[in-house]
Amino acid sequence: MNRRHLLALSGAAAAAPLGLAGCSQTTQDVVAYTSVDQVFSEPVFQAFERQSGIRVRAVYDTEETKSTGVLNRLIAEAQNPQADVFWSGDPVRPFQLIRRNLVEPYVSPQSTGLPDAFKAADGTWTGFAARARVLLANRERVADTDIPQSIRDLTAPSWRGQTAMANPLFGTTTMHVGALAAAWGEAAMRSFLTDLKTNGVRISSSNGEVKRLVVAGEVAFGLTDTDDANEALKDGANVAVVYPDQDDFGALVIPTSVVMLRGAKRAEAARALVDYLLSADVERQMAESAAHMPLRPGVPTPANVRPVSDLHAMQVDYAQVSDQIEAQQDWLRRWGGL
Repeated sequence: MNRRHLLALSGAAAAAPLGLAGCSQTTQDVVAYTSVDQVFSEPVFQAFERQSGIRVRAVYDTEETKSTGVLNRLIAEAQNPQADVFWSGDPVRPFQLIRRNLVEPYVSPQSTGLPDAFKAADGTWTGFAARARVLLANRERVADTDIPQSIRDLTAPSWRGQTAMANPLFGTTTMHVGALAAAWGEAAMRSFLTDLKTNGVRISSSNGEVKRLVVAGEVAFGLTDTDDANEALKDGANVAVVYPDQDDFGALVIPTSVVMLRGAKRAEAARALVDYLLSADVERQMAESAAHMPLRPGVPTPANVRPVSDLHAMQVDYAQVSDQIEAQQDWLRRWGGL
């Protein structure tokens, strides 16, 4: 069990008995639910506390719930909202809240520096600090010149049994599937996944497990996220990271996103937290600690982190991606034999 997992579990355990019923109703407290890994999100909240004097009462997701635990809690609490802010690890889960009229639109002054493609004009959601879906390749299993440059290459018979991906019912993998369905059409996405299955794709429990399989040489390639790929590089693994389809439809970019919740009991403090999260300084922090790519130009990054402006990003409507995630669940269960 890695440090990230331990922190997430401890955060969930700490949040459970808290219940949040006893939270202060003053602007000196704000309640934030987040599906961003605690090891990365907690230091950001702590920096906000030091700067603002506002205490953040945070509820963290666990790796097992794959970004849905706190989302489901927000929906369950709709009649008696406990949270003021939701910091999501992706831009699509908030749409489930938006559809239920659980989001209070807020256009933060900090959002002006962020590209229009990664935010809603009405302030219902705003994206920042992104990951991307990448191919991780074991350089001892495949020569650099033979590493696939497109996700479509993974269906080639020559790579049979050499690819791993996380269960597409959960996490960023389900978002990737939803994005392919939105961009290519449902039939083309299903044909691609069927070809992957025919080619012996290995389904793992998480993106972190995909990384482990590639690093260990149990497979040659894995579809994963930039933060997991960066962990492999930091650990000195002999791997290559490929941003796929740069000459075609592009790599899927997955910004984290923040929303204010309708009925927030601490609205002033909530707006202050949203403003802070959308600042260039937080994008810098997330680049340094979590290898997240800044969306705004000019943010300094470590050498291993590429700003989104350097990539050919997949053009997607995140609302359509959210729709496709829900629409494809039954088919994906059958595809996976569940």
